[in-house]
Amino acid sequence: MYIGFDYGTANCSVAKIENGQPTLLRLEGDSTFIPSSLAAPTRESVSEYLFRHRGIKPLDTIGEQMLRRAIHVNREESIELEAEDMAFGQAALDRYLDDPRDMYYVKSPKSFLGASGLRDAQLRFFEDLVCAMMDNIKTQAEHQTQQSIHDAVIGRPINFQGRGGETANRQAEGILLNAAKRAGFKQIEFQFEPVAAGLDYEATLSEDKIVLVVDIGGGTTDCSLIEMGPSWRGSSDRSASLLAHKGQRIGGNDLDIALAFKQMMFPFGMGSKMESGIEMPITQFSNPITINNVQAQNDFYAFENLAVLKGLHKQAQEPHKLARLLEVYHESLGYNIVRRAEEAKIALSDQATYRAGIQLFSERVDVDVSRDNMIDAIEAPKRKMIALVHDVVAQAGVKPDVIFMTGGSARSPFLREAVQAELPNIPVVSGDYFGSVTAGLARWAEVCFK
Repeated sequence: MYIGFDYGTANCSVAKIENGQPTLLRLEGDSTFIPSSLAAPTRESVSEYLFRHRGIKPLDTIGEQMLRRAIHVNREESIELEAEDMAFGQAALDRYLDDPRDMYYVKSPKSFLGASGLRDAQLRFFEDLVCAMMDNIKTQAEHQTQQSIHDAVIGRPINFQGRGGETANRQAEGILLNAAKRAGFKQIEFQFEPVAAGLDYEATLSEDKIVLVVDIGGGTTDCSLIEMGPSWRGSSDRSASLLAHKGQRIGGNDLDIALAFKQMMFPFGMGSKMESGIEMPITQFSNPITINNVQAQNDFYAFENLAVLKGLHKQAQEPHKLARLLEVYHESLGYNIVRRAEEAKIALSDQATYRAGIQLFSERVDVDVSRDNMIDAIEAPKRKMIALVHDVVAQAGVKPDVIFMTGGSARSPFLREAVQAELPNIPVVSGDYFGSVTAGLARWAEVCFK
């Protein structure tokens, strides 16, 4: 059996073809989407879980050394790892929020796969993370279909997050490929996510059109200008139909981070001053919430930074605010703050104001955010997204007949209005914001494997 597999930054989903149409499969309870997150007792538990409870071995000696070290560390900590100690999706987030102090939690590992400067051990660790998530998804899909799944078309952005260009893209795709093989997939193909979304839209066309696909995902925004319609449908070679495409390593997560930074870090001391009159260093407020940047997270949560934070607390004119930042450090609450920003962003699409409640262990911090605040906060990442639309049309030298917007953040009326302003008088349409890519990947899998 074959599937389309959208290993997304925010959510994952898979689909099969049933009676000629894509059908998304349930992955967590009744939901066909599972958040891209994982929780475990320790960082080392991921490697041990794969080997001990899933029978998945490392691919090379570096992975084997990591596994031996992981087992040793867990034994030193008196951790006897059980299969149920690993949680995925919403269950992982719930477990983390219940006990962030004693839980290893990771969200959106796809954001890190193209990062520069990763050592071999770090690459193998990300491979383990992705493999554990893919294995869980494959298991859930096989349970629903009562069939073994051997083949998959996996979606990928035009450019992964990372500054290494094609080197970063090859690194990220290599991690996905190795993880999928270890999870049990035999034949694996990749397809660009905006092209996949376009393939699903193409199934609705009764005449050929030039379609601009704008896919605003959690970690990336991709634009593809594609010739689509009955003349192309079912073709195994679509290279001639792809007129232009371009991707930017910026997505819905960046909107959430921008809103968190511009509106939610003031109660934690951002903009406040030390007794000397010098303003607090800005990186101490950006690093904890830049959850898609490995180095920023490492810098903030490093043991050495604790002494720096304590020093800032001691010198602060408003020490109670820095005490909250220390709590963010001790309880690893950066993800929590960004999650509250995401909720505010969604709510402000329909209402003028929103009160975000950030729950600390010691207190609840309420932050009032207006729609105007939100629009101002996301202006910089929004401009980068719209620049992609401009660039891909200029690259092709032809305007689209229709704009197809997909991806979770494409629901934002502010982003849709911005795209419409860039290309006025061209109709903007959408399908399943979250499922179009997955459905298109399943359609491409039918072309590849049937």
